[in-house]
Formats: sequence, structure tokens, C-alpha cells
Amino acid sequence: MIVGIGTDVVDVARIKHSFEEYGERFLTKVFNQTEIDYCEHFGDTKFLHYAARFAAKEAFSKAIGTGMRDGMSFKVVGIKNQKSGLPEIELSGLMHERWHNHKIHVTLSHTATIAVAVVVIESVN
Repeated sequence: MIVGIGTDVVDVARIKHSFEEYGERFLTKVFNQTEIDYCEHFGDTKFLHYAARFAAKEAFSKAIGTGMRDGMSFKVVGIKNQKSGLPEIELSGLMHERWHNHKIHVTLSHTATIAVAVVVIESVN
């Protein structure tokens, strides 16, 4: 049974601007090391991947119905890719405690200027 759905659209330029304005402080506040390593691998197009991951974090916050409060923060939700390239959500802290018994589906997409993510949370009990 589906217990939550969230989607988010992010302007890639907004993420690039935040990085240019706040630098490393922005990256380490929003993304975990796995995400940073993955995105930096793409060189000039890295902000497409950062934007998609940012959108996924926002989409997750909408799927759980709290937004960025009640234990939800950028750092407790991460995106990693399986060897096949399939993205998956990794939770830590309070979000892991609350949602580890659920199946969480995530999909990411982007153009040169926009990134989008959709998260569906499914009860497995």
C-alpha cells in the first residue's frame, strides 16, 4: 500500500548559484560524501546531478508529509546509485528509525536546466 508520494522540480542554476555563493559549506550542509563523490565525478555537468539529488531530498520530505521539520533534514536523506545506475534512498538518524520498514522508490531525471525527482513510499506490512 502506498503511504506517501512526493515530487520536486529544481532549477539547476539555483543549485549552482548556491555553490558559488556558499561553496563547500553548502555542499557539506546538504549532501553526504557519497553524493559529493558521485556528482564531482561528472565535472562540468556536476550541478545536474546535485540538483537531482536535492530534488529527491525535497520529494522525500513531501512524501513523508512533514517537509523539512520533525527530524527531517538534508543530511539524513542521501541518494546512492546501485551498480546498474538505479538510484536509491539511504536514510540515517530519525528518518531511518521511522521509515526503514518501508519500501522507498525514487526516480531522478534532468535536462540541462531542470532536475526532477519522484519518491513513492510503500508499506511492506
